[in-house]
Amino acid sequence: MPHLIVEYSANLEDEVDIPVLVRALHETAVTCPTFNRMSLRSRAERRDVIVVADGSPEHRFCMVTARILAGRSDEVRAEIADTLYASLKKELAGVDPGKGLATALDVVEIDPVTFRKDHNLEDLA
Repeated sequence: MPHLIVEYSANLEDEVDIPVLVRALHETAVTCPTFNRMSLRSRAERRDVIVVADGSPEHRFCMVTARILAGRSDEVRAEIADTLYASLKKELAGVDPGKGLATALDVVEIDPVTFRKDHNLEDLA
C-alpha cells in the first residue's frame, strides 16, 4: 500500500506521455510520509467515453486517486495530497491551455478490517 490510480481521458494522450506521468507520480509518492517504495503500486486507466463540463470533445481530464490504509493523521494525508497534486500539475504544465483540462486528486482511506494483501517483492529486491 498505497495504490495510485491515474484516470485520464483518451484525448489527453495526444499531449501527455502517460507512462512518464505515472512514473513521475510513482517517484513523487516515494517521497511522501509513511510511503514505502516496495508497497507502492501505480497504474493508469484510460477513459474512452467521457463528458467534461459542457461536453466539448476537446476537454480533457486527469484524476488521481491515492488509496492508503486508514490511520494517518489529517496533516499527513494533506501533505500526501499536496505533494502528489503538485507533481500532477508539474507533469501536465505543458498541455495546450486553449483546450479544457480538469485535474483532481483524492486521498482515499482503505478500511483495514476488510483489506487483504500479500507480496514477495522485498524478497526480490
